[in-house]
Amino acid sequence: MQSLWMLLASLMFAGMGACVKMASDQHASLPQIVLFRGLPSVFLIFFWAVFTRRSLRPKSWRLHIARNVAGVGSMWMGFFAISSLPLATAVSLNYTSPLFIAGWILMRDWRQRDAVRTVAVVLGFLGVVAILRPSIGPEQVVGALVGLAAGACSAMAMMQVRSLGRIGEPEWRTVLYFSCFASLAGAVALAVEGWPPIGVDAWLALIGVGVFGLVGQLAMTRAFGLGSALLTAALQYTTIIFSALLAIFIWGDLPDWVAWSGMALIVASGMLSIWRTYSETRIMQGQPSAPVSKGGEEQERARRV
Repeated sequence: MQSLWMLLASLMFAGMGACVKMASDQHASLPQIVLFRGLPSVFLIFFWAVFTRRSLRPKSWRLHIARNVAGVGSMWMGFFAISSLPLATAVSLNYTSPLFIAGWILMRDWRQRDAVRTVAVVLGFLGVVAILRPSIGPEQVVGALVGLAAGACSAMAMMQVRSLGRIGEPEWRTVLYFSCFASLAGAVALAVEGWPPIGVDAWLALIGVGVFGLVGQLAMTRAFGLGSALLTAALQYTTIIFSALLAIFIWGDLPDWVAWSGMALIVASGMLSIWRTYSETRIMQGQPSAPVSKGGEEQERARRV
């Protein structure tokens, strides 16, 4: 069930990305897209929290603000990249956040410069190069750089989410405040530049952004709550595969073998980085990094010491 929930989340996020691109193609503005991404989650989670009498007061405004500045910034840049690049290329760049996290850990603490993280960073870098070289033209360079920046900001947001989890902040409240910040950012931008007129197709695409994003968020939260965080984090990379298939079906964007190889390298880099971080966390918690037999428990205990 955990795998099915995460696969559903990945499919929904891929559908959201496709709707973002369709809305942009139909001349919807970026603030409109951001606003529709946040509003459904705000209404649903807020009324659910009120109905179940849960406290809306956050445990740390500072961490929420830091998380949402990075997260909403990543959303804006990620949506811009999707509107400017082929869907699979943009989504792949948005999923480079584990690569940035691994690189940051390597630079911050020399004691954590192990072979796994080094290989993950190298694979991720090669994957980015492989995707960018055949997939974009000179007019798309800005979109590609913004997509990479979205991955970097997403990495910062992930670290803040981790800090929120450590102080006991429930996931629903984190999602609620993120959605509020996103909606507020979109509303402020629309107040400044005005609401551009859009057609029926654009309205449908905007509704799709909100619905797909909401269902994807709920499914991902459900998946992380059911079992292995490692399995769930690894399965999120199927979003890249679903996005590539949607791009082929809707726009006929068929990546060549070099671009496919780049996507595979980014997936491998992310999974290696996630696995390494997850293993270290389990060891620090006094748990084996992998299942051990009864006869190997003593060796595993000695290895942890």
